[in-house]
Amino acid sequence: MQKKILCIVLAAIFALTFVLAGCGGQKPADQSQQAKQPIKIALPTFTGYGPLIIAKEKGFFKNKGLDVELQVIDGLGERKQAMVANQIQAMATALDVSVTVDSEGVPIKLVWAFDSSNGADGLLVRDGKGINSVADLKGKEIALQEASTSHFFLLNVLTKAGLTDKDVKIVNMTAGEAGAAFVAGKVDAAVTWEPWLSKGVKANGKILVSTKDTPGLIADIVAFRADFVKANPEQVQAFVAAMKEATEFMLTNKDEANKIMAAGFKMKPEDISADIETLKFYDLKGNIEFFGSADKPGPIYEVAKKAGQFYFDKKKISKQINPADMIDASFLAKVK
Repeated sequence: MQKKILCIVLAAIFALTFVLAGCGGQKPADQSQQAKQPIKIALPTFTGYGPLIIAKEKGFFKNKGLDVELQVIDGLGERKQAMVANQIQAMATALDVSVTVDSEGVPIKLVWAFDSSNGADGLLVRDGKGINSVADLKGKEIALQEASTSHFFLLNVLTKAGLTDKDVKIVNMTAGEAGAAFVAGKVDAAVTWEPWLSKGVKANGKILVSTKDTPGLIADIVAFRADFVKANPEQVQAFVAAMKEATEFMLTNKDEANKIMAAGFKMKPEDISADIETLKFYDLKGNIEFFGSADKPGPIYEVAKKAGQFYFDKKKISKQINPADMIDASFLAKVK
């Protein structure tokens, strides 16, 4: 009888343990597994996004308790599709382009700016063609990619000279194709970027205007899905802190940083070094100044507003965007 009672008691204890494991005990295990899922971030092959590579390789992400998976996806369309499909949680891209993601039904939050173009993008014109000022572009053909960052840059340049893009004849091609066409002598003007700007100068050309003349207009940022930020504020805070450390390392350990970025992007260190000369990187202080605050918005708000209007006018987005809904400076304010 005692043996039978003991068996019943043991069975009851086993059953209770099983129930508790199924109710309360399994939940922490699920949370732990969920926490181990990496944050997937897509980026193109571009030196400006180098701090991501450095944070990964130098262990800044890991030291902050983050598991970050970087995916190099050069195609903007592919990056946007991955973001929409929730295959990635964040993407590195140009500030102006980010507004098109938000308008496609995927609310985003901008939490860190990598850099702004400081001569990396520009307008090439042929010497001897009578184009000595922006006003001289009226009626001229300009090679660039329509409804793109290059187009956005040109429109801002033209506006300052009292012109619009309707005053010029746009020859639609990618920035790389535009640069190559200029070097080959097929067009007399092109909006492109390095290394095509330097190649164009050597091919009887000159840079009429570059992003040195439009500080902050073309900036590179990281955009997170807003739902991820809402659900994982601690991870986003840790990410921003890691970006601070990675950028500081890049600016103070240039040789080592260039080698790390070159390996990550499969580029030559000397090419990385040349690219850096045409970019202005934002450290934490630079980010705080660029973002500003809700009470005193920084330059990022005005650029986002201009970009939203541009893409809306070009019918690339179906609704106007509110920069305040996208820009989140709160994480910057909490970094020590």
